[in-house]
Amino acid sequence: MENKLIIGLIGLGTVGSGVVKTLKNFPEIEIKSAAVRNINKKRDVEVQEITDDPFKIVNDPEINVVVEVAGGVDPAFELLKTAIVNKKHIVTANKELLAKHGAELFDLANKYNVAILYEAAVAGGIPIIMPIKTTLQGNKFKKVAGILNGTTNYILTKMEEKNISYQECLKDAQGLGYAEADPTGDVEGFDTMYKIATLANIVFHKRIDISKIYREGITNISAEDIKYANELGYKIKLIALAQSSDDELDVRVHPMLVKKENIISGINNALNAVMLEGHPVGQVMFTGPGAGEFPTASSVVGDILAIKAEYGKCENILPMTRCHHKEKAVQKDILDTKNSYYISITAQNAMGTIGVIGTVCGNNKINLSSVLQKGTEPNGTAHIIVITEECSERDIQNAIEQLKKDSIIINNLIRVM
Repeated sequence: MENKLIIGLIGLGTVGSGVVKTLKNFPEIEIKSAAVRNINKKRDVEVQEITDDPFKIVNDPEINVVVEVAGGVDPAFELLKTAIVNKKHIVTANKELLAKHGAELFDLANKYNVAILYEAAVAGGIPIIMPIKTTLQGNKFKKVAGILNGTTNYILTKMEEKNISYQECLKDAQGLGYAEADPTGDVEGFDTMYKIATLANIVFHKRIDISKIYREGITNISAEDIKYANELGYKIKLIALAQSSDDELDVRVHPMLVKKENIISGINNALNAVMLEGHPVGQVMFTGPGAGEFPTASSVVGDILAIKAEYGKCENILPMTRCHHKEKAVQKDILDTKNSYYISITAQNAMGTIGVIGTVCGNNKINLSSVLQKGTEPNGTAHIIVITEECSERDIQNAIEQLKKDSIIINNLIRVM
C-alpha cells in the first residue's frame, strides 16, 4: 500500500504488544522495527525487526513516527530528543518523562515542527487530552480532579469490600497482577502526581513544577478509616487535584474522603475518572479503564491514526495539539490551602478529653462539624473521630502538634473533598 506510515516502536511489553495486535487492523500503518531490552525473550507478537538498540530506531530515516511505550526517563529522554531532531513525530505513554521533561520536549518539537501526542500517558484508555485540546478548548477551567491510578483504587475498593488491611490487600493485588512487586510508584502517589502535572499543564496552560506538588499515598489508610468514613457517608479515594485560585495553582495528590453522593466515590476497582469544571461547560466527567494492554493501546493507536490522517498533507500537522505556552505556574504550598478534615484520634477515656480536643481546635480557628467516640479499649483508651469544617492546613497542623503534646495520639489525618 502506498503512503504507509512507518512506525518504530520503543518497548514491546504489555502496552507495546497491545499496540502491535491492534495495528493489525490498520494496513496503512507499518511497524518496521521494535526496540526491546531483552532480544531473546519469548513474545506473543511479531514485528519485522527486533533490536536491543533503540537509537537505531530514532535514527532510521525510513521511520516517520516513534512510538515510545517503554517508560522511565533514561534513556527515553535522549531517545525522544534525538527522534525530534530527526523530525520524527512522537507518540508516547510516558507520564514520568512528560512530567519531568515535557517542557524541553515540547519546545524542541516546536523548533523542529513535529507533533508529540500522549493520550495514553494520563488515564490509559480514557480519551481526555484530545477533548481538552479540541472540543473543550473554549472553556476557562477552574478545576480538574479525579482518580488516576487503578492500582490504588483497586486496593482501596477491596479494603472496603473485604474489611482487610492495606498490607493484606496489597499482597492480593500483587498476586492478581494489579500491583508491581515494588508498588512504590503507585501506592506512594508518584504515578498519580506525574499524571496530574500533565493534566494541569494543558488545562491551565502553565508549566508545572512537580517538586512543588504535595504528594501523599495510601499506605497509612487503615481498614478502620475506611469503615468510619463509610459510616459518616464517605468513601476514601486517592485524589489528584489541580485548581486555580487567586492566580495560583493548587496542585496535589493525597487520599480524600469523598461524599457518597459524588459520582467519583462510585468509581471502583481499577477504573479511573477525570472530572473537569469550567465555564461554559460546567462539570463533565470521563471514566473508564486507566491501564491495561488494550485500553492503553487504544489511546496509543488513536494518536498514531491522528498523525496518519494529516501526515504528508500539510506542513504543520495537528496544530491544536502543540504546546506553545511557557509561563511557569505559581503553585500554592499545601500549608496555604483550605480543606475540611477527618482526624482519627486515640486518647485516654477520661473526663474532659473531648473538651481538650475542642479547645485546641477552637484556639486554632477550627470549627468541628462532628465528633464521634467509637468505643473504648481494655487499656482505657478511646477511639475518637473528628470531622472539621473548612479551615487552613497551617492551622490544622498546628492543632495536631498541640494535641500530641497533650498525649493525644493522631492515628490519621485525611482531607475531605
